[in-house]
Amino acid sequence: MTSKKKSGLLLLLLVLCSSVSFSQHDPKALKAWQDQKYSMFIHYGIYSVLAGVWEGKEISKGLSEQIQAHAGIYSDTYAGVAKRFNPKDWNADSIVSLAKKAGMRSIVITSKHHDGFCMFKTATTDFNVVDATPFKRDILKELSEACKRGGLRFGLYFSLIDWHYPQASPISSSNSDYITPEHVQYNKKQITELLSNYGPISELWFDMGSQNAAESKELRDLVHKLQPDCMIGSRIGNDMGDFNVMGDNQEPDYAIGVPWQSPASFFDDTWGYRSWQDRGSEADKTKEKLTSLIRVVSRGGNFLLNIGPKGEGSVVGFEKDVLLNIGKWLDKNGEAIYGTDADPFHIAFKWGSLTSKPNKLYLQVMSHPENGQIMLPGLKGKIKSIGVLGEKIQKISFSQSDQGVKINVPSSINPDQEFKVIAITFVNGYTVPPANVIPMSAAVLNLNSHNAFKHYSSSGVDYNTRFQSTVKESWTVKPSQTGNYIPGIYYSTQEKGKSIDLELNGKVIPLSLSGGKAAAIKQVGSLNWGPIYLTDAQETGIEGFPGEIKDIDPTQAWGKRRPLTWTRKADWKNNEKYTLEADRSTAVYLLQEIIATEDQPFLAGFTSTDGVMVVLNGEVLAKHNNPFKENQLNDLILLSLKKGKNQLLVKLYNGYQKKIDLGIQTGQPQELFYKELPAISFEKGKYYPFSWQLHKPNSPHSTLGLSNVTLVFTKN
Repeated sequence: MTSKKKSGLLLLLLVLCSSVSFSQHDPKALKAWQDQKYSMFIHYGIYSVLAGVWEGKEISKGLSEQIQAHAGIYSDTYAGVAKRFNPKDWNADSIVSLAKKAGMRSIVITSKHHDGFCMFKTATTDFNVVDATPFKRDILKELSEACKRGGLRFGLYFSLIDWHYPQASPISSSNSDYITPEHVQYNKKQITELLSNYGPISELWFDMGSQNAAESKELRDLVHKLQPDCMIGSRIGNDMGDFNVMGDNQEPDYAIGVPWQSPASFFDDTWGYRSWQDRGSEADKTKEKLTSLIRVVSRGGNFLLNIGPKGEGSVVGFEKDVLLNIGKWLDKNGEAIYGTDADPFHIAFKWGSLTSKPNKLYLQVMSHPENGQIMLPGLKGKIKSIGVLGEKIQKISFSQSDQGVKINVPSSINPDQEFKVIAITFVNGYTVPPANVIPMSAAVLNLNSHNAFKHYSSSGVDYNTRFQSTVKESWTVKPSQTGNYIPGIYYSTQEKGKSIDLELNGKVIPLSLSGGKAAAIKQVGSLNWGPIYLTDAQETGIEGFPGEIKDIDPTQAWGKRRPLTWTRKADWKNNEKYTLEADRSTAVYLLQEIIATEDQPFLAGFTSTDGVMVVLNGEVLAKHNNPFKENQLNDLILLSLKKGKNQLLVKLYNGYQKKIDLGIQTGQPQELFYKELPAISFEKGKYYPFSWQLHKPNSPHSTLGLSNVTLVFTKN
């Protein structure tokens, strides 16, 4: 193995393998869900009666739908609120009519929130809308039937935690409460009722709680058995969801490699009705939520926008008017939203966003283009027409060259007044430059995590242990000369035994990382491992840092919000394991300097407990949690050390245990494995796609764990 080949080897992480397999939905059902794009979320319950007020005081702490916890209300006292729930103005058909006028394609309502009050008739508890209230009508039944009449899909929110159930864990500050075995069975009974008594359910939107992988799998399998086409949200836990639910009001600016949805509230402070909420300007809120809808859809997601009806059942006038304003925009521009694909360009445009279809591009102009022109770099294809959706405007002038398409934006398009959509229609499709083009000019080319375009999801046992997982890595090779190359793949014992789907020039082949020839990593220089420093972490999750992660000075405070102080552990050394006492949801950092006399790769081991992030010279190399709650985890990470000073930073997270195991192992065998693949012919100037992802992963959200893997091309 030459030093050239070794120098391209880089880094990242592992995910534990298990016997838990993942069954994927019918592609047609999945596409039908994705094509909705825009749906209504409804947070409605007995908390709506309180309207964010308890004993005459406005409760500003926390979300109003969780007022029981934030106002410190006794459970029996809170249960008494049900006697005040009599929504005389509730009208399911009116809700459906509003959703349709707003341009929404489905409705998702809270069947049960954290307070445990059921908005449906259930045999499991009398704490429900029929038995515990003077209303005595099944809210879900009425809404499901109204959706059927109105032609909308019907979905349900279901809280896994239940503050009213006697066998549930006490209310915690994180909402990631432990779900006891009795509680799991209780939830399964209610889920069975919901999926048996209310017709087709388009999606089941689980929320919060913490259960083990087997319990999440049981619940997932129950849903798929009762309603195979029901889509499951990722907050079911343990990566068992069919689609990834982003953080509240999150609009990701990165590529997501799985179906996903962004839940959005009208206000950051609450999802349930709050009588004293400062609602601001209707025009500003319309622009804000329309912008979010466009951005989410342009990035390939679905947008779930919430309303919080009043206790008596009516929709807040402000929210209704904003929804109707968005609906008017969609009446004119819905073609650019429904059934579209994501923006095919992998660059940000200051003037707005794009969506796409096979023969069309839709340009949502949300800011004034510079010099009144929009440049779409590298766009190729025979253009049939360019115009503004919903308007009989004269043809928009444009020019086309090898650099792309330049559009002269008409003066009638003023995004300060209205977002308009420019539609480009092609005769027979179009092409845009691929993401992450790797020029190929040398005799050897290395593709690895370091130079990959990453496709993400979110992985975690529960809400608190989520992290941004990498589910696919891709490259596009552009040779500078024609020739034949021999591809080969290097991997370490960390990846040995894994199977991947490897895309070679557009053809996908399953490949087992086994049976390769051992290849020693030759040490070309000496390494000096410096002292180890330790500090506590402020962040309660796996991700996040208090300050810059490059060139940290351990003699100075680290971070700005609450600066951390490093402690030199004079008696600590490598190749030892240390155990620290730890509370739940805590973390510590290790810092160590490595002096290398030459550039060289080095395999190092890392001991951790419930989560780890490994950073070298400011680059995150490894990141994962402990999906099956094992007592201890061990990673093998290939460090690409540069000549001179290198800085190793390790974040170690504890989610469930009473201790953190940690240690850096430098005595690992310096060995990789090599497997040769069939030869490939390249032509000068053409694009050649390559990618890898796990073959039949435990879940579509499972992180790759291929950071020690490198695809090497050597000229034949």
